[in-house]
Parts: sequence; structure tokens; C-alpha cells
Amino acid sequence: MAMAALRREGRRFTSPLISPRPITDVRSSLISEDEAPSGVRSISTQVVRNRMKSVKNIQKITKAMKMVAASKLRAIQVRTENSRGLWQPFTALLGDTPSVDIKKNVIVTISSDKGLCGGINSTSVKISKAIYKLNSGPDKENKYVILGEKAKAQLIRDSKKDIEVSITELQKHPLNYTQVSVIADDILKNVEFDALRIVFNKFQSVVSFLPTMATVLSPEVVERESESVGKLGDLDSYEIEGGDTKGEILQNLTEFQFSCVLFNAILENACSEQGARMSAMDSSSRNAGEMLDRLTLTYNRTRQASITTELIEIISGASALEG
Repeated sequence: MAMAALRREGRRFTSPLISPRPITDVRSSLISEDEAPSGVRSISTQVVRNRMKSVKNIQKITKAMKMVAASKLRAIQVRTENSRGLWQPFTALLGDTPSVDIKKNVIVTISSDKGLCGGINSTSVKISKAIYKLNSGPDKENKYVILGEKAKAQLIRDSKKDIEVSITELQKHPLNYTQVSVIADDILKNVEFDALRIVFNKFQSVVSFLPTMATVLSPEVVERESESVGKLGDLDSYEIEGGDTKGEILQNLTEFQFSCVLFNAILENACSEQGARMSAMDSSSRNAGEMLDRLTLTYNRTRQASITTELIEIISGASALEG
């Protein structure tokens, strides 16, 4: 009865009572929730729906990236574990002495080409800068060799003049030892060094990696240190046969050692990158889920408030007409 009376009276007073602006225009003109005064529900349900749709799409992307990183990690992890047997014998043979006093120091920084993998690239750059400062002096020279786009982007800001070699897109295709040995040979031809400091992230688990520095000394430094210290590694325990001198053997061993260490370092860093990306994407997916829950709650509250307001207006209008 009241509704019928409201409809009849509504036809009579449509012009003065109802604004000619469409309802959609009124809703779209509402200010955002952040700009609204405290206690005022003025956010549009359409805005919340669009935000929920965006968050759902982001969540789908992060979940897909996590699965891709997990697939790549399984493929790289086996190769990484197998490559550790290449450089370990050199540590016993030639030793690993990072504290040797040298003049020409070359820091080989290994990073990824892509982001969204936590702080592994920043960690490598920080350690490289710390090594640079530690070995700085009036009669000392420090240079950078960069493998990876992310380390290049950070070091080029304040150390552009110290960058000797920069190589990117290493992880675009899976690398084998032959390709890495070519890269190592190019580095040895383009830089003069007394010591090569290879900085990388050693893979430990999906959620853990260890920033590591491996040292490769030049043949001259190895021979000098073995004479002064007495025994640098186990090399003096072996007899040299054939026409090669000790210097020639050290030269060959140094080149082989650097290529093996570099191959393992690139694989270790790639493995750490995929593990860190898995963790980062998992955290992003969880955060997107939590944000979606909050947006859903906001949407339901806003919709319920809108329905309640409309019901109150209808009942108030009907009561006013009856009275």
C-alpha cells in the first residue's frame, strides 16, 4: 500500500525531487576512501572491484613466476652441485689466501640480469665495494669486472672509471664450461692483475644463500708467496716432469683455476637467484592474498552500507507520504 502510494506520488514530484544526473555519475564523483572524512563511507564499489581485479591478476603473475623459478632451480641445482668438484682441488693445490698483500686487484662481481629476486644483487655489490675499500691505497690499483646487468647498474653510478669489463645476459641461455672458459679467457686477456676476487652468492637452500669471495692469484704472486712463506699449497709436494718450468705450469694452472671457479660461481649465483625469486614471489602471493581479503571486506561493507542507505531512504519517503 505504501509502495503504491510512493510510486504515484513519485510520478507527480519527479522533477523537483530527483536530480537529472544519472546514479552512475553520482557514484563516480564520490571521493576516495583515503580523502573522505573520518567515519564517512564514500568509496565507490566499482573502485573496490577494479582494485580487487588488479590484485587478483598480480597474484596470478606472482604464483606463475614462483613455479617458473622452481622449475629452473631444479635444473640448475644438479649442475651446481656437480661443478663444485672442479675448483675444490685447486684450493688444496694452490691454496686460497685472500689476505695476500698485492698491488693490482681485480674484483669480479657476479649478479643477475633480472630483478624480483630479493637482495642477492645488492649483497654482491656491497661486498665488492667493501673489498675495494679494504684494498685501496696510494700504490694499489683496484678494478671491476662485472657479470650481470644488476651489478652494472649499481656500480656504474660511482665507479664507472674503474670498470674494465662488463658482460650481461649470461643467463639468457644455459651456460656450459666451454662457454664460461671463453669468457674467462677474454677477462684474462683484457685485465692485468695480481689477484682476482670473485664475488658471488653460494647456494645453500631455497631460502638461504651465503655471500662468498674466491681468490685466484697470478702465477707470479703464487711463486713469490710459495718462496717467502715456504708452502702455499700442495704444489711443491709434486715433482714436475717434462720440459715445462714451474712458471709455465703455474700459468696454465691459474688459467684453468679461474675458469673452473668462474663456472662454479656463475652456477651458484644463478641457483641462489632462482631460490631468492621463489621466496620473493611466495611472499608477494601471500601479501596479495591478504590485500584481497581486506578489499573483499571493504567491498562487502560498502555494498551493505549502500543497500542500507537506500532502504532507509525508501522507508523514510514512504513514511513521509503516509504522514
